[in-house]
Amino acid sequence: MKKTILLTFLSCIFALSGQSQNSKKVQQTLTPPDAQKIPKELEKHGDVRIDNYYWMNERDTPQVLDYLTRENAYYEDQTAHTKPLQATLFEEIKGRIKEDDESVPYKYNGYWYYVRFEKGQNYPLYCRKAESMDAPEEVMFDNNSMAEGHSYFDQPGYSISENTELAAYGLDTVSRRQYTIQIKNLKTGENYPEIIENTTGNAIWANDNKTLFYTRKDPQTLRSDKIYKHVLGTAPEKDELVFEEGDETYDVFVTKTKSKKYIIIGSSSTLTSEARFASADGPTFDFKILQPRERGLEYSVSHFGNDFYMVTNKDGATNFKLMKTSVSATEQENWQEVIPHREDTLLEDIEIFQDYLVVDERSGGLNKINIKSWDASTDYYIPFDNETYTVYTSINPDFDTHNLRYSYNAMNTPPSVVEFNMETKEKTVLKESEVLGDFDKNNYETKRVWATASDGVKIPISLIYRKGMERDGTNPLLQYAYGSYGYTTDPSFSISRISLLDRGFVFAIAHVRGGEYMGRNWYEDGKLLKKKNTFTDFTACSKYLIDQRYTSAKHLYAYGGSAGGLLMGTVANMAPQLYNGIIAAVPFVDVITTMLDDTIPLTTSEYDEWGNPNEKPYYDYMLSYSPYDQVAKQPYPNMLVTTGYHDSQVQYWEPAKWVAKLRDLNTSTNEILFHTNMDAGHGGSSGRFEALKETARDYAFLIDLEGKTE
Repeated sequence: MKKTILLTFLSCIFALSGQSQNSKKVQQTLTPPDAQKIPKELEKHGDVRIDNYYWMNERDTPQVLDYLTRENAYYEDQTAHTKPLQATLFEEIKGRIKEDDESVPYKYNGYWYYVRFEKGQNYPLYCRKAESMDAPEEVMFDNNSMAEGHSYFDQPGYSISENTELAAYGLDTVSRRQYTIQIKNLKTGENYPEIIENTTGNAIWANDNKTLFYTRKDPQTLRSDKIYKHVLGTAPEKDELVFEEGDETYDVFVTKTKSKKYIIIGSSSTLTSEARFASADGPTFDFKILQPRERGLEYSVSHFGNDFYMVTNKDGATNFKLMKTSVSATEQENWQEVIPHREDTLLEDIEIFQDYLVVDERSGGLNKINIKSWDASTDYYIPFDNETYTVYTSINPDFDTHNLRYSYNAMNTPPSVVEFNMETKEKTVLKESEVLGDFDKNNYETKRVWATASDGVKIPISLIYRKGMERDGTNPLLQYAYGSYGYTTDPSFSISRISLLDRGFVFAIAHVRGGEYMGRNWYEDGKLLKKKNTFTDFTACSKYLIDQRYTSAKHLYAYGGSAGGLLMGTVANMAPQLYNGIIAAVPFVDVITTMLDDTIPLTTSEYDEWGNPNEKPYYDYMLSYSPYDQVAKQPYPNMLVTTGYHDSQVQYWEPAKWVAKLRDLNTSTNEILFHTNMDAGHGGSSGRFEALKETARDYAFLIDLEGKTE
């Protein structure tokens, strides 16, 4: 359900004829799988729902595995004619990638750290060099050798001890996001024998170089609910429980301040925050509450000098403000305002340096970076001149420097890492990602347009297309949105999207309510009992793009994943006539049944996002848009639905049941395809090249619907 499937898969194409439907019928050798109907009554608040496919919820049963196998066979049969196109797209996208690439190094505790890839390899190497980039390379982790024998592999990162000799790291080889933590001696290359299971994969070192704090998950719900302390050389089963979150609507995490002075334990729900802190020096690690939780009060914590700095919504600061308080007096009655709340500006984050405070902001939908000196002699914004772009502060571990690193890109401009001198205002582009082949960013035009929602609100749309595109209604257009959790889909660059743009597609990001593109109120107006604004915003954008002749209903396609898949399911029910095709990746579509089952991962922690259906007003509202419950006997567009069998966020049975019901009630001859990756979870395949194959699969579906074969 949570934000995950984003812009890796997205782009657009050109329009020709509708021949693909006829060609598919000729090539068909299998019929759609017949999903058995076993009615199950589900009752709540006196309302009875009949779920004919509830049996699919039983993981690993022969009946379920047989059905998923038959669905995959049907998908392969129906798309066999696109295999050459998929192969072409894969090689095309792969051919733009500099395979032997590496990240810009950053210095921390005397070492330069970076990530690099080798030609032909799927996974990264995590490396470092002592003091100088001319020093010998140390390969800390070679994910290619570590991934051998696993169909899925993920190492989300690592944590280095303050003496730089030890690394704690998490591994997931199932794609269930249940990581095991191991500890490696970087001097000898040996792993310590202790293996800590069922964690988030994140670990924080205390300053004594032997104490490690980490987060464990509930084995059933996968909620992050416990913080443990591990001492190097001891058995994990003897680890001390430091904190347990008893409220099932909260998750917990542990981190360390940039100053290295404090370990922070955070508890958070959608609406409320609470933090505890202890000296990172130990030895007792007695955690003290910074500010007790109050429903609706959110705050994040940074440390500088004698104070904690909080980005917070205290006192109704909807777009957040910056406050500070002494470490010795942290309760909110002692908080002092540093940056006031602004109605037109969302304060997203801060970065603290010895002489400067850097503020990440958003106003009018655009990212901005504000530089302020602590002595108040300097206050300015870094200038950016694109109409629509993405910028954010990057890795800045050093306190005592005037150099800020930030990342910049636009829909037609590859990502770059920039080093900016906050004193002289000089900037140096350390690296712009290289796109191989004949890519020229000057061949593409980007712009931002505004659609009018059903309630009169203006909804921004970011567009990219090849220059020379004519607005005659014949262009294929792929429209993307997410629209939940306050997550904003910024207008960023995609190396794979070029394959659609060069085939005549227009690509559009609809910045619908439910994200924070236009500020915090943009999110508040797209959640709970206002959730339908997300859906009607999306269709309003579709109608605008058709009315302005960027495309037409014959050539308009929609894409969304996870909570964006909920969006796809809802618009498919509400306005199927607007789209020739829809791609829904790991879609959250069985809203009521999932949110009533508190044993399913993430359910209880999301009541503040969707509502708690145990309360009748929320039940009724959620039921009115739940895609699975609202499937009707009507013509649906062509659809490709994908999932991962090990998905911990949206269980595989949600899209499986949804597809079965869609097929049963669909009155059109349009194709509904379903594919389950039996080795993956919510994020799809691991490895950079395997993921590209999934992108090629999605693009081939769209291009085939346009009647093209290459």
